[in-house]
Amino acid sequence: MSYRERIDTLLKDVNKIFLNPSRKKMIADSVDQKCCVVLQTGTLATWTPVHSTGRSPKDTYIVKRTESEETVDWTSPNCIPMEPSTFDMIFDDAMDVFTAKRHVYALNRVVGADSTYALPILTVTDDPLSALFVDNMFRPVPKDVQKSIYADKPFLLISVPWDYLDDDKYAGRLRSVGDGRTSNIAVVADFDRRVGIVFGSAYMGSVKKLIFTVMNYYLPADGILPLHCSANEGPDGDCACLLGLSGTGKTTLSADPERALLGDDEHGWNENGIANFEYGCYAKLINLNPLKEPDIYRATFHPDHYLDHGAIVENVMVYPDGTIDLDDERFTPNSRSSYPLRYNSNVKESAVSGHPKTILFLTADAYGVLPPVSKLTTEQAMLWFIMGYTSKLAGTETGVTEPQATFSRFFGAPFMPRHPSDYTDLLGQKMDEQHVPVYLINTGWSGGPYGVGRRMDINLTRAMVRAALNGDLEKAEYELDPIFKVMVPRTCPDVPDDVLHPINTWKDNDAFNANAEKLARQFSAHFDKNFKGKVNAKIEKVCPGKSPGSR
Repeated sequence: MSYRERIDTLLKDVNKIFLNPSRKKMIADSVDQKCCVVLQTGTLATWTPVHSTGRSPKDTYIVKRTESEETVDWTSPNCIPMEPSTFDMIFDDAMDVFTAKRHVYALNRVVGADSTYALPILTVTDDPLSALFVDNMFRPVPKDVQKSIYADKPFLLISVPWDYLDDDKYAGRLRSVGDGRTSNIAVVADFDRRVGIVFGSAYMGSVKKLIFTVMNYYLPADGILPLHCSANEGPDGDCACLLGLSGTGKTTLSADPERALLGDDEHGWNENGIANFEYGCYAKLINLNPLKEPDIYRATFHPDHYLDHGAIVENVMVYPDGTIDLDDERFTPNSRSSYPLRYNSNVKESAVSGHPKTILFLTADAYGVLPPVSKLTTEQAMLWFIMGYTSKLAGTETGVTEPQATFSRFFGAPFMPRHPSDYTDLLGQKMDEQHVPVYLINTGWSGGPYGVGRRMDINLTRAMVRAALNGDLEKAEYELDPIFKVMVPRTCPDVPDDVLHPINTWKDNDAFNANAEKLARQFSAHFDKNFKGKVNAKIEKVCPGKSPGSR
């Protein structure tokens, strides 16, 4: 029997299976089975083992089959192959877990707010809290799901977060963890058989990111560009997409009281426009300030009866008296909150919009040398899209004593399994078809590198974002940055002219040039190592550190 046929047989056991249980049922079972505790606000709190406080990239695999072998970029460190026979063993073990458990939960949901490509997902898990997480994050099946190009190609997701694989049995098949031992967890996607398994990882983000990796694999083959971005819409229906890695301000800048939020993490861009993948938010909570990010705080901790609440906080410090400390990272700096998007105050319920009128790439340059705002040509946008640059700050990790360039292709490297050109070509094509301007916004340092200069004033950044969204920057005159090859506006409303050219904010011009050239060389080296010969040659020409400098 196929994987799906075996699951369908399991689902016929009405005494074991809760098929599409109510939200209250999942909440009640999560509490009754001690998967979580109820906080004073009605929010559910859970804690995971140390190995499950975040994703486990080294235990995340893709099944390597001949059907899809040539479409996956196996040179990427994030694409770790697994033998089909090993996947078969893991599936068998998951079925054994389900057979042994008293109850199993099965939920039919979709990923994708645009019904023309919504991916049906059947999630099967023995953990009611994981089922509730799926209810928070994935979308109800729409009435017109048969319109979807994937209507007859559903995906099966299996989650057994609290059971572990037999390490002796998988010796030589899964990664070695030292001392002769083998890892006992696996997060694996089989694109061809359309099955994913989370085994032994209680981090709920493993479920979310596995499915997004699947979407990011399937969509480009059908001409749909997946974007790891937030998106919002203005009162006139103008859509904006904001792409950026953690710490660049994506969540803060997309939360605009004058613009309705479509979503904060993953979207698709097809011939209809932009659509959110998700139904909920999975927000980082560490150091969350209720005054600066009130929507996230209110959505997570608003008071309600626990059976009507359903927001989940993961690995947050809660003291015996019920006090919550969001600044305490002793469990992990990756504490999280999962809640339905509707808990936010200003959202577009349909989560779909037209083609983007503006795209913003966000970076936090700790070298202090990138312009705070610049306009990108199509080739430049493809270059900065593929590089996904930001900085790692001194002091954030042991041994990091000065800023370090960090690159994550497409602002989401672990979740983009196809060849780089599959994504860059689609971006360039859609930019040209829809005449979408792309701006690079540097929310990092000005006046010197981290430790010398200061973080760009958020009010100035908001002014630049506003000018990009309302079209003011389309009317500006531009100058070519000689090192980074981007176009810098000479003026921007509500922003001092000197700020627009970072060299003007430094006391030592020679020091500025040295830092800028250093960063440009890192761009060039990273491009050569990862993308040379793999993408359109026009992209290489606009890479910082390459000669000749040209547009």
